[in-house]
Amino acid sequence: MTEHALTLDEQLALIERGTQEILSREDLIAKLKQNRPLRIKAGFDPTAPDLHLGHTVLINKLKHFQDLGHEIYFLIGDYTAKIGDPTGKNSTRPPLNDEQIRENARTYAEQVFKILDKEKTKVVFNSAWFNDMSAGDMIALASQQTVSRMLERDDFSKRYASQTPISIHEFLYPLVQGYDSVALEADVELGGTDQTFNLLMGRTLQGRYGQEAQVCITVPILEGLDGVNKMSKSLGNYVAIYDAPGTMYQKILSMPDTLIRRYFEFLSFKPMDDVEALMAEMEAGRNPQEIKRILAEELIERFHDADAAANAHKSAGNVLADGELPVDLPEVTLDLDGQDALFIAQILNQAELAKNGAAAKDMVKRGAVKVDGEVVNAGFSLTSGQSVVIQAGKKAYAKVTVK
Repeated sequence: MTEHALTLDEQLALIERGTQEILSREDLIAKLKQNRPLRIKAGFDPTAPDLHLGHTVLINKLKHFQDLGHEIYFLIGDYTAKIGDPTGKNSTRPPLNDEQIRENARTYAEQVFKILDKEKTKVVFNSAWFNDMSAGDMIALASQQTVSRMLERDDFSKRYASQTPISIHEFLYPLVQGYDSVALEADVELGGTDQTFNLLMGRTLQGRYGQEAQVCITVPILEGLDGVNKMSKSLGNYVAIYDAPGTMYQKILSMPDTLIRRYFEFLSFKPMDDVEALMAEMEAGRNPQEIKRILAEELIERFHDADAAANAHKSAGNVLADGELPVDLPEVTLDLDGQDALFIAQILNQAELAKNGAAAKDMVKRGAVKVDGEVVNAGFSLTSGQSVVIQAGKKAYAKVTVK
C-alpha cells in the first residue's frame, strides 16, 4: 500500500471526497480491510480527441486510489466505441471508425498522464478480449440479461415509450461494458452518475461468472462555466486540458462564484481542511476572484508547469470576447442615500464607469451599456440588495451592488 499508510477512516474520507454514491460502502470497507492492492477500473470510449475538466473529476478519483497504493486500469473502450454508448441518447449513436478510435485513444493516453502516474497505470483496450470472442461467445453473454431488465434503463424506456427506434446492438453495450469488469477481475469500477446502470451490470455479470462483485462508485457530472449545464465542448462552457495557460486562467476566473466550492472539491488536490479554510475566508469577505486564482494556478501547474502558472495572468491578455469578463473584475458598492432606486445613468456616474453624468446618459442612449450581458435603456434601475455586472463601452466593467 502507501509508504505512509492511512487509517481505514482516512482512506474512506479520501475515496468519498466528491463521490455521489458507493454501491456498496460495506463492500468497499470489506475490500479495503483485505489490505491488498485493489484493481480499480474506469472505462473511457475514445469518442473525442481531447478531454476537459469535467472528464478529470473521474480521473482525479483514480489518482486518489493510486495514491493509496491500488492498481489503476485505465480502460480505453476501442471495441465499445464501435457500438456507441446509448447512455442519455434519444437516438442511435453513430459508431466511430478504426482510424478515429486510434487517434482519439492516443491523445487520451497522453492527457491522463498529466494526472496519473504513467509508471503505475495500466492502459488496456477492451478489443484485447472482445476481438477473440466468437459469435457463440457473444450470444452466451447476451443470454445473461433480459430485455425487460434492459428496458429499466431510463433512456431505453423513454425511447421505447415514444416509439423511437432502439437498435439491438445498443442492448449489447451495457453487457459489453459489464464484461470488461469480468475480464479485468475488477474490485472497483468508477463512472459518472449517468453510468450507474452500466456499472451495476458489471457487478451482476461478475457474480454470474463466479467472481467477487465489484464496488461501483459514481462521481457527479461537473457543471460548466455557465453554472447550469454540464461541462461540454458543444455548449462552449468548458475548460480543456490542452487550453493555453492564459486561456485556462481567464476561463476559470470567469466562472460563477456559486461554483467555487464545487470546483475545489472535485478538481483541486488540496486537503479538504484547506479548502474549507478558503471557503471560510471567502464567506468572511475575501474577494472570490482571489480564491478562483488559487485554483487556476493549481490547475495550470498540473497541466502545464509552475512557470506557466506563475505567468498565466500575464498571458491572459486584455482582449475580451463578447460575453467574457476581465479576470480582475472591480467590485463597487453604492448607497441609495434615501432614494427608492438608482437609475442606470446615476449608477454609471457613481461607480466611475463614466466620466460624468452627461457621458453616462450618452452611453445609455447609444446602447453602449450592458447589465448582465443585456443592453439596457435609461429606465433601468437597481434597488437595495441587487447586484449586477455592468459593462460601459468596450473596456469599463464592474460588479455593482446596491445596499
